[in-house]
Amino acid sequence: MFSLKGVKYKDILDINELHIPGEKITCIIGESGSGKTTLLKLLNNMISCDEGIILFKGQSLYDINPIELRRKVIMLNQNPAIFSGTVKDNLLIGLRFAEKSIPDDSKLINVLHQVYLKKRLEEDAEILSGGEKQRLTLARILLMEPEVLLLDEPSSALDQNTEKEVIEQIIKDVKARQAALIMITHSRLLAEKYGDFIIEVKNGQIFLIRERR
Repeated sequence: MFSLKGVKYKDILDINELHIPGEKITCIIGESGSGKTTLLKLLNNMISCDEGIILFKGQSLYDINPIELRRKVIMLNQNPAIFSGTVKDNLLIGLRFAEKSIPDDSKLINVLHQVYLKKRLEEDAEILSGGEKQRLTLARILLMEPEVLLLDEPSSALDQNTEKEVIEQIIKDVKARQAALIMITHSRLLAEKYGDFIIEVKNGQIFLIRERR
């Protein structure tokens, strides 16, 4: 799905070669500052590499219209934005940006259940706790049904039990749609449990790759 060759970005990343498969759960691990988030941003074309080639499904990432790319490859930052308005407003804003059809309330309620967020659609989103806001933004991108989800520490604000439940629901959704999930996680145990493909980044380089057989 993604192929990187000779990719360099400032003094942060130096990747000789990397292939990330489609329709798989890929977990990226590594110490803080190792270049994990930079790698995700490169895959979403939020930043451009200084050298090298990045291909998405065989096509240069930079030949793809960025808006079209981000409808297929959606990145969720570690501290994603919550917008003024209700829970429903926040769920729909991504769909409206992508010019996709608006689902009925029953589907919105269902996606909230998927991320274990017990809130009414008309509630004010800005007063939610940090963990609730994180789950709301996860629900927002699940509604968009992208080909690829790029998640940067998607469970960092969640307790251990909720983390397990939410991650399992995201993986279930991705696999049901035959999509791909590329996820940075602080937890090596989580990566070992759920990752089909594990990438360790160390000092800006790909230190270890393991593929589940």
